[in-house]
Formats: sequence, structure tokens, C-alpha cells
Amino acid sequence: MFLIGCSVIGASSLLMAADWPQWRGPNRDGKTDGFDNPERWPNQLVQKWKVSVGVGDSTPALVGERLFAFGRQAEDEVLQCLNADTGKQVWENRYSAGHVVTGPPARHPGTRSSPAVADGRICVLGVGGILSCLDASTGKLLWRKQSVEDYQGVPFKVDTAMSPIIVDGSCVVHIGGKTNGAMFAFDVASGESKWKWDGGGPACSSPVVMLNGGTKQLVTLTAKHVIGLNLGNGKLLWQIPFEAAQGNNTTPIIDGQTVVYTGQGKGMFAVRIEPQGESFAAVPIWTNSALGPRFTTPILKDGILFGYHNHFFCADAKTGAAVWADGANRGNSAALVDAGPVIFATTVNSELVTFKPTEKEYTELARIKVADTEIWAHPVISGKRVYVRDRENVALWEFE
Repeated sequence: MFLIGCSVIGASSLLMAADWPQWRGPNRDGKTDGFDNPERWPNQLVQKWKVSVGVGDSTPALVGERLFAFGRQAEDEVLQCLNADTGKQVWENRYSAGHVVTGPPARHPGTRSSPAVADGRICVLGVGGILSCLDASTGKLLWRKQSVEDYQGVPFKVDTAMSPIIVDGSCVVHIGGKTNGAMFAFDVASGESKWKWDGGGPACSSPVVMLNGGTKQLVTLTAKHVIGLNLGNGKLLWQIPFEAAQGNNTTPIIDGQTVVYTGQGKGMFAVRIEPQGESFAAVPIWTNSALGPRFTTPILKDGILFGYHNHFFCADAKTGAAVWADGANRGNSAALVDAGPVIFATTVNSELVTFKPTEKEYTELARIKVADTEIWAHPVISGKRVYVRDRENVALWEFE
């Protein structure tokens, strides 16, 4: 586990198993250990509270008794800390967003990036590229990057969607436009730049960590490549040309030395990253040209990939071969979470779906309406609780 303990209530406390402290969970793999599987699946859940947090698609972060929600309210971007039990506000931090989304992407004018919480601090990246680091306990601003000077000359006021990662005392973000950009590692404690990688514009993809040959690598999709960077110094270790039809929007999946990546109009691919002297090489393993999710990052579970490409699907992670597909179209995205005995998904058509993680066939356990607007964020699962973020609100739903 690369994202480790949090201290948000003053005294140090270890990261709880049911916490969801960043994009795609504790290990950025879409997995949670905190779900209490019901003996009988209900037709509906009980809504305990619902709070307006502003327009956005950002998945909240859950650490202990605190839920951190990020959204846009009028001209401001607002980070709110809520009591996870009651929904009551503990603190908020707001600032001028400084950027307006225009053109076709204006359907999503609010925040897209999910907060990251570690070591008593929380980092958020606004839609216009403003990076903030706050004390997670009090909401006090510790440092903020909001100028070209902060980003060492890199233009940053674009429709940012990647989610920062906090690892080994660094907050890493990818900043820039479609044709140029840079990845930065900032010291979480001081905000000072630790390294900068100039190598291409960012995608709507968020990095993950892979340990390979004793080297920690940041693996991510840029606008035109899949890359691996040395986490310690930002050095490029390997890259593969890759440009999806409408942007690289998914997160790479790590399985030992294997990287699985996907993109609309391209398909799904697996490569093995092999050490070669001081560098690495990406060796192709398989390609499935029929499966190319645009927004949904598949879940890897017991050698099987579960994803969504206009419908839920299952594929063999060793060969890429499709195993089954659910015929129902639930919109153009679904955010999947591996909750152990079941897989949860929030769909664009405002439903919470659960199904069995089996390669035999698609077996749906529940399909429950949980919002009145589109849902793009992941459900946050903790015990018998499900936190759902729709276009403007966060709600707590519970199993009876």
C-alpha cells in the first residue's frame, strides 16, 4: 500500500480498511474491504442524509469519520469536510476557480478531479489546474499552486480532470494543454517542487504506482502515450504511443509487471514491463480490439477483468478474450468498485447496480435508483453505507 496512514482528527490514526482516501480507493485499484454483504438484497436503500456540495463529478474521499467533497459553486471551487455520520459541515475552503469550461465539455462545468488524503493533508486539483494542499483536520490552507510561475512556465488553465496522487511525501499532478504539459512532484509538507517531467500534455487519466525491478514507477496515460516514470526523480523509463479516439480517460491497471490499458476506438491492451539495463521495455502480451471503454476503468479480480463498454463485460486478464457481456445499455459510463463478494457500479442513468464477480455469466443482484441526475463518480462503500455523489449532491444511503 503506497498511500499510508492519515491523521485528520489531531492524533495519528492508521488508515481504516473501509476508508476511501483517493481516486479508486486506498491502492487506486477500485477495491474496498469494508462492505458488509447483506443476506438478502433489498429493492431500495434508506437515505440518511443528502447535502449540496456544488457541481462536479469528483468522487468524495472518506477517512475515518470525515467525508471530503469537492465541487463548484457559482464562480468558486469549494472543498467541504463533512461529518460522515450526519452530513453536517465540519469546515470548508473556497477560492475563485479562475476558469470556465466551454464548448462540448461544458456539460461537465464543475470539478472532475478527486481529492487525495494522506499524512494529515488533503490535496485537490481544480478544473482550471489550481492545486491546493490543506490541513485535513482544520481546512487551513497550507500551500496553493495557481500561477504559471508555480508551474515553472507551463500553461495550466485547461479543463483538468486527472486526480492527484500522494505517495512517498510527494503530491504528483499532470498539468498542461492538449499538445504540451508537464508532470510535477511537489513536496507535500512544503509545496516545493521535487521534480518536473516535460514530455507531453495530460490526459483525463490518473497515475498509479507500480513496483518493478526494485523501482517505483508512476504509470499513466498522457494525451498521446502510456508512460512509466521513476517516482523518485521523474525520469522517463518507458513509453508506448497511444491516442484514443476521444481522449485517454481511463487509469492503467497494474498486475505485477503487467500493465493493462484501454481507450475508446482503440481496444484494450496488456503489456509486460521488463527491465533492460537502466531502463525498461514494454513487451506486448495481448490485444482485444472490440473492448475499448472510454471512461470506465475495469476492475481486476482473481485473473478476470470486469468493465463497462456500453454494457458490463467480463474478460480473461491473461488473454484478453471476452467471456460474457450484459446486454443492457445503461449510458456511456459506469464507475465500478470491487467490494469483495460483489461488484458495485454507479451508472450515468443514476442507478446503483451490484452483480456477482464471476466469469460464468452476468448475475445482477440489485439495481436501485439513488439519484435524480447523472452519476459519474464512484460509489464510496463503507460497512453497510454507500456514499453517492451525483451532479450537485452527496447522499448517504444505507442497507437496513
